[in-house]
Amino acid sequence: MIAVLGAGESGVGAALLAKQKGYDVFVSDSGSVKNHFQNELVSAGLEWEQGEHNEEKILSANLLIKSPGIPETKLVTKARAKGIEVLSEIEFASRFSEGRIIAITGTNGKTTTASLTYYILKSAGFDVALAGNIGESFARRLTHSDRDYWVLELSSFQLDDIHHFKPHIAMILNLSPDHLDRYAGDMEQYVASKMRITENQTHEDYFVYWEKDEWLKRI
Repeated sequence: MIAVLGAGESGVGAALLAKQKGYDVFVSDSGSVKNHFQNELVSAGLEWEQGEHNEEKILSANLLIKSPGIPETKLVTKARAKGIEVLSEIEFASRFSEGRIIAITGTNGKTTTASLTYYILKSAGFDVALAGNIGESFARRLTHSDRDYWVLELSSFQLDDIHHFKPHIAMILNLSPDHLDRYAGDMEQYVASKMRITENQTHEDYFVYWEKDEWLKRI
C-alpha cells in the first residue's frame, strides 16, 4: 500500500498515478482538501481523509509519498524509522517515464527558464511536456501519456526526497538565501538540497550552471 501525505496538486497527482499503476492508495491531509481535489479523489475511487492523519494506517504502508510542502514531521520521522521508503512525487513519477528529463532549479528564474526551454523544444517539433513546480504535477501529466522529453521546474522541497531521479540535463540558475526556515536557517543545507539535482547523473548527462554565482563557484 502507498500512503500519500498532502492532497494538493502534487499529492493528488501522485495518488492518481499510483492508482493507475495498480497500487492500493491512501491519501491523508491534516488540513482541508480543496473541493476540486476532493472530487478527483472520489471519482478515482481513492480512499482519503482530511483534517487528520490516521497514523496507524499510514505507518502500515510500504511506501510514503510526501508532498513538497510538508516538512520532516514526527510522522515522517516515524515512517523512516520503521523502514518505510519516503520519497517525493517527482521521484515516484520518474520511475514511470522513459523520457529524457531536463530539470531546472535555482532560487530565481525557474519558471521563466523552464517555460522558455519548453517553448523552444515544442517549436522545434520535439515531443515535450512541461511539469513540476509549474502547472500540473509530473505524476498527473504521466497519467495521460509519457513524452520523449520532460521539462521540469523543481524546487528544493521537491528535490529533498529523491533517490534515483536522474535528469539528462540538470540546470541550477542561481543560489541565494530562501526557504531557510525549512533548513534550520542554514544556507549550506539549502544549497545541498539544490545540488541533489546532479547526484545521480553520469558522464552521459549534462550539468548547466551560472559560473559567476558565488555559491556555485564554491561547490
